[in-house]
Amino acid sequence: MGQQTTSMDNLRPLKLSFSASGAGQWTTALRSAVATQELGTAIGHELRGGEVITLIGELGAGKTCLVRGIATGIGLSTEEVTSPTFTVIQEYESAPPIAHVDLYRLEHSMAIEDIGLSSYFDTDHVVIIEWADRISSSQIPEDRLALHLNHRSRNSRHCTLQAFGKKSQALLQALISQGS
Repeated sequence: MGQQTTSMDNLRPLKLSFSASGAGQWTTALRSAVATQELGTAIGHELRGGEVITLIGELGAGKTCLVRGIATGIGLSTEEVTSPTFTVIQEYESAPPIAHVDLYRLEHSMAIEDIGLSSYFDTDHVVIIEWADRISSSQIPEDRLALHLNHRSRNSRHCTLQAFGKKSQALLQALISQGS
């Protein structure tokens, strides 16, 4: 029996709208969960492996929703993506493979070595880290795309994107170009 798909599995990114907000940062408004997932889908379409994406935002800001979109953009079903809050790292077999990391329950930054996160920082995996602000930036690769999600209202979010490093800058530029 084949996998069921939801209407969100067939998302095609709508025209994204980004605006420069200084210091190499770009922002976009996400007016719904669908828009959040569409941003993720656009990101997923651009991934080839070796990218690190950090997600920061309070509870309910849309981090896991964004990851579902990224997975959809790579070719996975949204049902395959769950928040790895208790497992800390959830691997998804895709091309490229995804390591979805949730550091919400991480007690201290030293525990990062205990979970084996650094073994995913290679040229094959896409590493997506929720609650990336719970660890020191020195514990993750310098080349990364950082996304900060903030509540604007009950259903809308504001997302700030900033690239650190050449690979992430190329990824961000590809996203911005989609919105042009």
